[in-house]
Amino acid sequence: MQELSVRVADKRREAQDVVSLELVDAQGAPLPAFTAGAHIDVHLPGGLIRQYSLLNDSAERTRYRIGVLREAASRGGSLVVHDRIEVGDVLRISEPRNRFALQAAPRSLLLAGGIGVTPILCMARQLHAAGADFEFHYSCRTRARAAFLDDIGGSALAARTRLHFDDEPDTALDAPALLASAGADTHVYVCGPAGFIDHVVALARAAGFEDSRIHFERFAASEPVAPVQGDQAFQVRLASTGEVFDIPADEPVTKALDRHGVFIPVSCEEGICGTCLTGVVEGDPDHRDSYLTDEEHAANDQFTPCCSRSKTPMLVIDL
Repeated sequence: MQELSVRVADKRREAQDVVSLELVDAQGAPLPAFTAGAHIDVHLPGGLIRQYSLLNDSAERTRYRIGVLREAASRGGSLVVHDRIEVGDVLRISEPRNRFALQAAPRSLLLAGGIGVTPILCMARQLHAAGADFEFHYSCRTRARAAFLDDIGGSALAARTRLHFDDEPDTALDAPALLASAGADTHVYVCGPAGFIDHVVALARAAGFEDSRIHFERFAASEPVAPVQGDQAFQVRLASTGEVFDIPADEPVTKALDRHGVFIPVSCEEGICGTCLTGVVEGDPDHRDSYLTDEEHAANDQFTPCCSRSKTPMLVIDL
């Protein structure tokens, strides 16, 4: 995928522990088009690569806007954005890609938790521009931590938006009732912390939603990716050269190959972003990601080597 050079045109505080960056083409050219739900890879100082959803109007070609939550327990990406990135800095980013796209439906129900508002806000903008029927529910711990309230309140989205705060009981989100009352033609979209997503998805299924009408995107794996007791060593062969490498039982494929000079780009290292997605020519992967769909897992023609392994003694990969 082509990389782009962008300049940080603006950086602003949006809420407690949340900043936004406005990115423009470094040469002033139009940026590639994107659709609601898309994200970009951002290459940060120190060799970090992180994914951030685009939150601005998808009709815009002059800028990309992202929101970043400061997380002290993170692996460093959010701290770099908050503490080191300044207006005028030039960064490398990927072209937008979308695994969380809006589907054609008579009605859409948008549920955002915390910083998960970024792709959901973009969806609300696109649905409003299309004159579509939708509801937008934004939940956060406190108003002080709720980012982009000015974007919402100062636009036509305000009439379609309901705000819910943990410390304001009268604003509580009654998710079971909301989902139970949704029509059979409604699609639900949810993004936020893993617990929020899991809760909404479980409630939607209990309310009779088919999986085809439930859409979500995670910023982190539901559970930390760690070696599983009983994991076995296996081998990987590169289809292009025939070289064979041993993969120890306690080491990810990406790290084992990197020790031998075979580099696969990685970012999340948790199987959620797809940066390391690699084709499989022979063998059966042991899928442990949250990125591919069940159908894509069943096809066994690609896997995420940052966390997934092999069910067969040899895995031939498309490198």
